[in-house]
Amino acid sequence: MKTLKDILYGVRLTAVSGTTNMLVNNIHFDSRKVAMDDVFVAVRGTVTDGHKFIQKAVESGAKAVVCEEFPELMVNGVTYLEVRDSNQALAVMASNFYNVPSKNLKLVGITGTNGKTTVSTLLYRLFKRAGYKVGLISTIKIMVDNEEHQATHTTPDALAINYNLQLMNDEGVEFCFMEVSSHGIHQKRTEGLVFEGAIFTNLSHDHLDYHKTFAEYRDTKKKLFDGLPKTAFALTNIDDKNGLVMLQNTKARKLTYALKNYADYKGQILERQINGQLLKINDNELWSKLIGDFNAYNLLAIYAAADILGLEKLEILRLISELENVDGRFQYFISKKKIIAIVDYAHTPDALKNVLTTINTLRTGNENVITVVGCGGDRDKSKRPVMGHIASEMSNQAIFTSDNPRTEPPQTIISAMEAGVEPQNANKVLAIENRKQAIKTACKLAVANDIILVAGKGHETYQETNGKRVDFDDFKEVKEALNSLNK
Repeated sequence: MKTLKDILYGVRLTAVSGTTNMLVNNIHFDSRKVAMDDVFVAVRGTVTDGHKFIQKAVESGAKAVVCEEFPELMVNGVTYLEVRDSNQALAVMASNFYNVPSKNLKLVGITGTNGKTTVSTLLYRLFKRAGYKVGLISTIKIMVDNEEHQATHTTPDALAINYNLQLMNDEGVEFCFMEVSSHGIHQKRTEGLVFEGAIFTNLSHDHLDYHKTFAEYRDTKKKLFDGLPKTAFALTNIDDKNGLVMLQNTKARKLTYALKNYADYKGQILERQINGQLLKINDNELWSKLIGDFNAYNLLAIYAAADILGLEKLEILRLISELENVDGRFQYFISKKKIIAIVDYAHTPDALKNVLTTINTLRTGNENVITVVGCGGDRDKSKRPVMGHIASEMSNQAIFTSDNPRTEPPQTIISAMEAGVEPQNANKVLAIENRKQAIKTACKLAVANDIILVAGKGHETYQETNGKRVDFDDFKEVKEALNSLNK
């Protein structure tokens, strides 16, 4: 148990009713989890407002309540603490509660629209191969050295982050690589963390349902860099027009990487093949199994981060050459009939364009590209026609289908995608609502050397419809469909 006073260190209080000299058992922002002698933090969420559940938390045994406004009914013996921002307070309290675990390891945050999972996961794998104890907090999973935990969000809530960082401390973890989403930054989940550095990958159209404008989305990402200390590093992709924006107000050491512009870490693609590419980074060449310009940027970021963190240059090059693709990130399979199937998480216009550009650069000209793609329901609707346009423009055949429709009718989403299709491309588009059937159809249409891209879900092993998740794995589905054609 810890004292409430210690947990509140660094929290900006605007009013206090009661004493802070008391022992408390735990912190929760979900009133259903509150037990005797806990602290309840009332957070205003996008769906529900925790202030409505203060009384329930007190009845469950909460000894203290942190909120943005005092409730009408205040129970004797309970301490009420008013703050301007409950999310920020929760993050700082979580860090204090778990003894500021981020200061005991080198925590590197990776942010951007695309590439976060690849960069963080491959840095984790690289440092593991180099012999270090390493942590990972990503969209796909949380790793406490060798122990895997399920991830629920790109950036977990502040309590989960600090709990897992404490587990890493207990395991003697030296480095942790963490995806930092714009939602996580906006909701202050990373407040109170001590970062060794931050990496910016790129910025393109995404999450405008949440952030409303691109400028707000960009400026939210920038806050990660604004908050870095002088002792940290800020590594940015300066080929992206927003790359230098990230560095404007940071106190951290500024470093850059690029394929097109002069940078601290300059890359060049020397050779491209379906099974990999030859790169030059500064004065050294390396072969990587990861293909495409977008992966060249990812590898540059990985090389730069490993160099900044003190690994030996030739060792980094050797380790990068051994790295395999991350699940659902340009993950490919070649059938017995020589049909190539690629599964990729590309769920934004820019990511889809990048993957299709890469595929088209690897073609000899005779193969057809068949793209199976959908858009998620209850999310940014403005990207749907753009995704539809890109898929139909850059493929010989596009099949629009369900992604995670959530509470929206799949046909509504597909129709919005069809709205972006140019008249001259209309005859290249099929609409098949059932994703399994869409993938099977793509496989039946393909002949030897054709390339099938199944985009949008990548590593996800489920499909979500009306609050229910059913098992669905794109890679497994396309592999089974192609293998069945060989029988």
